[in-house]
This record gives sequence, structure tokens and C-alpha cells, in this order.
Amino acid sequence: MRSRARHAVLAVTGAALAGAPLALTASPADAAGPPGTISVHRGGPARSLPFTARRDGEAVISFSASAPGVSWVRKGAESAVVSIAVDGRHVTDLVVPSSDPTPRSLGLGHVGKGRHKVTLRFAKGSAPAARRVTLRRPQVRMPAADALALRHAPVVVGRTGWPFGDPYQNATTDTPLIAWHETRPAATPGHQIIEYSVVWSNEDGGTDTPALMARWGRTTDIEWIYRVEVDASGRRVDGTAVYQAPMHLTLKFTGRYEGDHPVLQTCTQNNNMCDVISPDPPLRFLLDASRTRPDGRAREVVMDREPWTYRIAAQEMVREGKIENPSDPATREVGDQRTYLFVEFAKATGAATGTGSVPGVALGVRLRSAPSTLYRSDHDEPTWSIDRDGAVATTVELPEGTTVSDIASIEAIRRPTGSGDNGAPATVTSINRGFFLDDSYLPQASSIGWNGSVTLTQAAPSAILWHP
Repeated sequence: MRSRARHAVLAVTGAALAGAPLALTASPADAAGPPGTISVHRGGPARSLPFTARRDGEAVISFSASAPGVSWVRKGAESAVVSIAVDGRHVTDLVVPSSDPTPRSLGLGHVGKGRHKVTLRFAKGSAPAARRVTLRRPQVRMPAADALALRHAPVVVGRTGWPFGDPYQNATTDTPLIAWHETRPAATPGHQIIEYSVVWSNEDGGTDTPALMARWGRTTDIEWIYRVEVDASGRRVDGTAVYQAPMHLTLKFTGRYEGDHPVLQTCTQNNNMCDVISPDPPLRFLLDASRTRPDGRAREVVMDREPWTYRIAAQEMVREGKIENPSDPATREVGDQRTYLFVEFAKATGAATGTGSVPGVALGVRLRSAPSTLYRSDHDEPTWSIDRDGAVATTVELPEGTTVSDIASIEAIRRPTGSGDNGAPATVTSINRGFFLDDSYLPQASSIGWNGSVTLTQAAPSAILWHP
């Protein structure tokens, strides 16, 4: 029998069935790095990780990934790509956009009871500056609590721009970062609907960057991509699968499945999906969609839980020349994202009393040093105020060097989004968080919060929500 040092095999124990992580350590010869790490090199051999599953189910692999010499902010050094296979079958790719260790989690798909092998290989599509990828503390788990969500999670094939585009473009732009799922009861008792969403680093088409910051509070692109009804046994209900197609249409999914995983492809510049796949696409992503969004929170909270996503988003804006230099909060152009206050608040719109456009809500910030100046999230552009209800996110650009201690007040401003005003009131009930990015583009701890009820009307269109 081989020693553990020569053949590290994972047994999926009872604790693992409950969702506990399984420490997965390669042998020193196979790891090509310090204990607890795996390194794959450009032009080097693939590395393998054997494990044993004691039941059928969905597997997830997680690790901290880094690539020396790589930075998403630099052209020619954007990322390193690792191809991941299970038992010789290409399951997913990993785009590593940083030399700093970054926590990542990917699906491995369905595995049967018995022994398996994960194979990792330095892949084409990597930037010229990328030479090596290091994966620290790799772990495999088979979560019981999230098994259903993992079972139906979509495989997202990379955007190729077929037939004339770059088949590896998601290694340099609009890369898929994280995924999650949400569930709700279906009309049939015992059935439920599962919806999957993805966060991309940006969108090359669609909403322009200044409007993204004002109306959505980030420059990433967040889209739901696939929705399906499942019965009480977790089986897909025929004819219920839909996806978000080009032009944001909802279409029935008629593509192919890998087990219960639908195969979709990012096929537009604003990251909508197609269920017809271009020939021989090289990149595919099976992101870990086991997590969900907390009730009553904006979608952007999934980024808050993965702070590195803010850094990647900001770096892509710098590399693509979308950042104003020097930053000026008086203009509508997007400045250095470290000068923005990132805010999440909750609102509801009442019944209209007349005709005209629906009112949106913008946030305004006054500083102690210049209380007469109001810095607005919408830059006084009507269509940039937020008319959707619930928890929403926005940003307010402020002078460089501003900190929370410089803020005198945050106020809500009712603003019709177009011509006329239908008279509907808008009620703001909370500020859930507010933070700046630090020097490394990572979110600082939130020190801004408020709960209450302020109703904005035509007669009283603004009110202070928060002050120190």
C-alpha cells in the first residue's frame, strides 16, 4: 500500500457529508512547491490531486490562488489561466488575475462513488508575463446543504466573439468572478425555483461606466443567467428552464446538459447568454454557486463578501482607460474609485398621484470643510437616480483624500427620472453600509449605517439620513 506522502487520498467522511471541508494535500513530488501548495508552470507538467468519494454527489474545490508577475491592471500581465479536469474531463478553468493570494472556489461537477483525480495544467490564454500559478491550501468538499444548488449550476462557456473574435478574451476582460443562487417556492407544492447569477469584472457593452457607478454602485456586471424549477426530489421539471438571452430576453433553454448542468455561453458584450455554443471554445467556468444572497440586501453584498472583486473591477477600469485623471467630482466621468463612497440603502416608491415619470432617489454628501457643496450620486443626471425598489447600491464621488470623518451629512434626494413627475412619494428606510476603498482598492470596514423612515415628496424632495 502506498504511503500517504506518496498518494494523498481523500475519504469523504460523515463530517464531509455535512459540508465540512476536506483537506486535500498533494504529495511533495506532485505539488512542486512547499507543503500544502501546488504550483503549475508554463510549459511544465500537469499536477494531480487524487481523492476518494464515498457517495455520489457534487464536488467543490477551493484554494488561495496567486500568479507571480501577474496584475489585472497591466496590459500583457492580466492573468494566468489554469485548466482543471476531473478524471481526464475538462470541467472548469481558473483565471488568476493577481500576484496576491486570492480565495477562489470552483465546482468540479458530479462525481461518483470511488476514486477520482483532479488535474491542473497551466493553460493557453495566459498573459505573456504569467509564468507560474500557486494554489495554497487546496480543499475539496461535497456540501450536503447546498448539493441541490450545485447540481443544477450552469457551466458558463467563455466569450469567443465567434467567428472573428478572441477565444480567450475572458482572460483579459469581463472575466466571470463569482456566482451565487437564490431559491423561492414554485406554484406546485413541494417544488422550488432556483435562479443563478454571476458577477463579471465589467461589461464591454451595455450601461456606460459613469451610469454603472451611479445606478448600481459598482463597475462590475451582475446578471441572472439561468433559472429552473425542480421537484421535491430535486429533479428538473421539463420545460421550466430559462436563461437571460441577448437584449435581456428570457428564453426557454434548449441547449445541452452535462448531467444536470446546463451549458451556456457568454455571447454578447454585456454578458448575456446563448444556449448554442460556438465551435471548440477553449474556456469554460463552473463557479461555486453554493452561496446565496441574504434576504433584504442588494446583489452587491455578494461582492462585499469577496472584497478582491472590487480590486479587479477597479484595475480593469484603469487598464482600459476608463478612469478620469485627475479625478474631479464635478464632472460626470468616473474618477479613481478610491475617491468614491460606496453606499447601500433601501427604498420604496408609493402610488402615483398624477402623470409623468417615476421618481428615483439619489444620495447627496456634504463635507465639513464645504457644507454648501452637495456631491450627488446621480451627478444631477435624471436617468442616473435609482427608481427600482428594495435594497440598492450607489456611489458618490468625493474629493481625493476624503474619509468618513470628513462627512458632515448624507441625504436622500427625490428626482424624477424623465419628463414630468407622477407625484409618487419615495420612502427611504435604511442605509445598510457605507465604505471607501483603501489604497489597494479593497473595501474598508463600513462605519456608516442608519435605520428609520423618511418619505420624500414633491413638496419635500430631500432629507438628511445620516450624520456623525
